[in-house]
Amino acid sequence: MFRTALRSVRAHKARLLMTVLAVMLGVAFVSGTLVFADSTAAAHRAAASKSFAGIAVTVTEKPPPPGSPADEGTGAGGVLDDALVRRLADVPGVSAVRPSADGSATLNAADGTPLRADRAWSNLAAAYVPGEDGEDSRYPLLEGRAPADGGDIAVDSGTAAAGRFRVGDTITLATDGPVMTKRLVGIVTTEDTRVTAGGTLALFDRATAQRLFASPGHYTGIDLSAAPGTAPSELARRVTEVLPPDRAEATTGAAQAAQQAILVDTLTRGYEKLPLVFAGVALFIGSFLIVNTFTMLVARRTREIALLRAIGASRRQVSRGVLLEALLVGLAASAAGLLLGLGIAAVLPDVLSTGGNALPRGPLVVGPRSVAAALGVGVGVTVLAAWLPSRRAAGVAPVEAMRTAAQPPSATRSRLRLRAATGLALLVLGAGLLVSLTRAEDASEENLRTAMFGCALLLAALIVLAPLLAAPVIRLTGRLTARFGVIGRLARENALRDPRRTAATAATLMISTALVTGLAVIGNSTGQALDRQAAAGLGADYVIGARSTTTGIDPAAVRRVADTAGVRTASAVADSTLFTGGAVREISGVDPGTVNAVMKLDFVSGSAEGLGPGRIAVSRTLAREGGLSTGSRLDAAIGRNREPKPYTVVGVYQDNPIARDALGARTEVAEDAFLPGSVQRVLVRTDDGAVSKTIERRLRTAVGGNPLLQVRDREQLVTEAAGTMGDLLKVMYGMLAIGVVIGALGIVNTLAMSVAERTREIGALRALGMDRAGVRRMIRLEAVSVAAFGTLLGMAGGIFGAWAVGSLANGALEQYSLALPWGTLLLTALLSLAVGAAAATVPARRAAALSPLEALAGP
Repeated sequence: MFRTALRSVRAHKARLLMTVLAVMLGVAFVSGTLVFADSTAAAHRAAASKSFAGIAVTVTEKPPPPGSPADEGTGAGGVLDDALVRRLADVPGVSAVRPSADGSATLNAADGTPLRADRAWSNLAAAYVPGEDGEDSRYPLLEGRAPADGGDIAVDSGTAAAGRFRVGDTITLATDGPVMTKRLVGIVTTEDTRVTAGGTLALFDRATAQRLFASPGHYTGIDLSAAPGTAPSELARRVTEVLPPDRAEATTGAAQAAQQAILVDTLTRGYEKLPLVFAGVALFIGSFLIVNTFTMLVARRTREIALLRAIGASRRQVSRGVLLEALLVGLAASAAGLLLGLGIAAVLPDVLSTGGNALPRGPLVVGPRSVAAALGVGVGVTVLAAWLPSRRAAGVAPVEAMRTAAQPPSATRSRLRLRAATGLALLVLGAGLLVSLTRAEDASEENLRTAMFGCALLLAALIVLAPLLAAPVIRLTGRLTARFGVIGRLARENALRDPRRTAATAATLMISTALVTGLAVIGNSTGQALDRQAAAGLGADYVIGARSTTTGIDPAAVRRVADTAGVRTASAVADSTLFTGGAVREISGVDPGTVNAVMKLDFVSGSAEGLGPGRIAVSRTLAREGGLSTGSRLDAAIGRNREPKPYTVVGVYQDNPIARDALGARTEVAEDAFLPGSVQRVLVRTDDGAVSKTIERRLRTAVGGNPLLQVRDREQLVTEAAGTMGDLLKVMYGMLAIGVVIGALGIVNTLAMSVAERTREIGALRALGMDRAGVRRMIRLEAVSVAAFGTLLGMAGGIFGAWAVGSLANGALEQYSLALPWGTLLLTALLSLAVGAAAATVPARRAAALSPLEALAGP
C-alpha cells in the first residue's frame, strides 16, 4: 500500500499542490515564530553576557523592612557609600571596584518631542565612573568626552540617532520631577540589552548621578571584578561576609546577565503572539481545504479503490493508503514550511524593530522544538484532516469498479437528518450562550470564556449546516448570475451539483469572513463608544498629564499654563487612591469652582458645589455597589493615609472616565496623596474651544517641555484609549489575508477537479455552440457563487457573534452600542467575490482550451 500511495501522490501531485501550499503557510508561521523566539532569546543572552563581561559580583541594597525608618522615607542615605567601597576593595580576590548610581531619565528629541517615553522601563540613566585609565569600560566613547560636571551629559549612539543629537547640542530631560537642561559632550556604545532592545541611555558625572538617583556620597550599586583564579561564586561569599546584615546583598555577574536576559525576553515576548495567531488561523482554515481535496480525490478514484477492493485489499488497507498519502503530503508541506519559516524568522526582527524598538541580532537558532513543531503540525493536521475521507474510501464497495463513470457522492436521508439535527443543536446551544451574555453586566473572565465557547459552537454549527444551506443561499444569489442568461443558470446549477463540495470550498472564506466581520464590528463599535464617552465626559480641550503615577506636575507649571495665551480655564486635578470596604478605587481631587468648566458631569443627585473637606461625590457604579446616595456616610482612606475616616456623599454622578470613581476637594486629596501636594493632571479649556498645533506648542512650553508630561487634545485621548484597536486591525487584516489566500487555493483546487470531472459535459456544451469566452464566464460565475455563499454565511455569523460578545463591553463602556462598519463590510465582500473570480482564472482557461471532439472522446 505504501508504493500504491506513493504512485497516487505522484499521479495527483498537481491537485495536491494546493493542499501543500495551505499547510505550508501554517507550518511556516509556527516554525518561523519558534525559530525567531529561540534566536532572539539567544541574542538576548549573548548581549546580556557581553554587557556584564568583567563584572564578577554586584552589590545592591536590599529593600528596607516594612515599617522601618528607611521604608517611611526618614532614614539615612543608604549603606552603599564610599566607606563600603573602600572595604570592598580590601576583600581578597577583588581586583577592581566600580560604584554606580543608576536610575531612569526621559529625554526630549531635537524637535522637542519626548524620546521613547512609552518605554520608561528601558530609559536608563547612570553615572560615568572612569577607572584608572580615565575611561569607563562599560561605556566606550565613540565621540567627544565623558561628563565632567553637572551641566554635562553623554548618550549612547542609538539614542543620539533616534533623537538626532550631535555633540554640543543642548538636551532637555527629566528624571522624576522638573525638566533639566544639559549639554551633550559625548556619545558612547553599550551592550545593555535594555538599551539595545529600544531604550535610551543618559550618562552623568558621578556627583550628579548620586544627587539624582541616590544621595550625595551614596550609590545604587557597586560592581566588583575578580582577580585571576578567583571564582565569582567564591568572591560573592567573601563579599557577603563584609556587608551589613539584611541591608545589602551580593549577586554574581552571570546571575545578573541571566536575569536581565529573562526580563528583556519577557518584555518582548509579545512579538511571538501575532504570528502564532496567524499560524492557528492558517492551519484551521487549511484543514478544510485538505478535507475537500482528499474527499474529491476519493470520489474521483472510486473505480480505482473499488478495483483494489476487488483484488483483495481490505477496508483497513484502503484507509491506511489514503492516510499514507496524507502523511507524504504533510511531510512535503512540513519541509517546505520549515524552509519558508526560516525566511520569516530572518525578516521578523526587521519587521518588528520599528519605532525605535530594536531587537538584538544574532544567527538563526534552529532548535529541536522548531523542527519537531514543523513536522508535528504539518503531518498532524494533514493526517487528521484526511481521516474522514479515508473512512469514506474504506466504504467503497468492490462492485463500484463496474461503473462506467464516477458518480458524485450523495448523502442518505438518515445522514442528512443527522447532519441537520447536529447542526441545529450546535446552533441553538451556541446562539443561546451568546444571547445569554446580553444580560451580563461585566466582561469577567468567566463571561469571556463563555463568549469564546459560544462563538466556537456557532462557527461549528455553520460548518455543519453549510451543505444544507448551500442550495437556498446559492439559489438566492443565483438570481444575479441568472442575468447572464443560460451561462449564469448553468453556473448556478454546477455550484448546486454537489452541496457538500460547495460548502467545503466556501468554508475557508466563511471562516475568515466571520472572524474579520466580528472583529471589525467590535472594533468599530468600541471606537465610536470611546469617542462618545470622551465627548460626554470631557469639557476641556486639552489634558496635560503625567506619564507615570510617580510623577507630579510642578505647581509653578500649572500657573504658567493658566497664564498661557488662548487659555480660558486651567483646572488642576490631584489623582489618588480611595480605599473603601476592602476595594481599591480612584479619586480625583478637583477645584469645585472650575470643575464644571472642564468636566461634563451629569449628577443624578447633589452637585459638585458641595465638595470640600470631608465631603466627596461618587460615581453611579460606586454608589450602587456601596449602597450610597446623597447624604450617605462613607468610611474610606485616601492615598498613603491608611486610617479610614468618615466622608459625607454630596452627590452621585453618571460614570465618567475623566472624573473616575469619586471626586473630592483637591486640597484634601493632594494632602493625603502618595506624592503630597502634587497634581497629576491639568484640564485646559481654550478660548472658543480652539485646538491647534500653536496652542499645543504653547502648552508644552508652559510645562517646560518636560518629557514626563503629555499634552493631548480630545482626539488624541480617544486615539490613545482605542490603542488596542490598532492591534485588532492588524489581526483582522492578517486573518483576512490568510483566509483569502487559502480560500483562493481551495477554489482553484475545487474548480480544477470539477473541470476534469466535467470534461465530456464541457465538450458537449462546446459542440452545441458555446464559445470559449462562454465557458470561461461559466466557470468564473460558478466560483463567484461559491465565494458569495461563503461570504454571506460568514458575515451573518460574524455580525451575530459581535452583537452578543459586544454586549460585554457595556460594563466597561456605558456608551457602547452596535455600529456596523459598512465600508469595511462592503470592502470585505467585494474582496471575497474578486478572489473567487480571480481564483477561477486558471481552471476557466483550461476548460475553454478543451477541444470539443477530444472532450467528447475522453474517458
